[in-house]
Amino acid sequence: MQQDCNLVLYDVDKPIWASNTGGLARGCHLSMQSDGNLVVYSPSNSPIWASNTQGENGNYVCIVQKDRNVVIYGTARWATGTYTGTVGISGFATGMAGIIKSVTDKSAK
Repeated sequence: MQQDCNLVLYDVDKPIWASNTGGLARGCHLSMQSDGNLVVYSPSNSPIWASNTQGENGNYVCIVQKDRNVVIYGTARWATGTYTGTVGISGFATGMAGIIKSVTDKSAK
């Protein structure tokens, strides 16, 4: 968040996305709301930009992924209930580009 209230994503020093809210106020803040909407608020708490992703109340997070894509992830809608507390699937590993491969595949390491 820039001081001029423009929300900008940079690749090093090059802007690659912006909310185009620069100059609308000064000293804004960004809020990830419980309804899944990401909002830029002015100092008087007036919304000046929103992702328009509001839905059911839940747990949401906004993440800048390593591919530079900014994604809002939300509350799970369904699960098998088989979570064991460990990460991954036994006998498998995640290779390049997030593709799941058998651990016997040497390229998965």
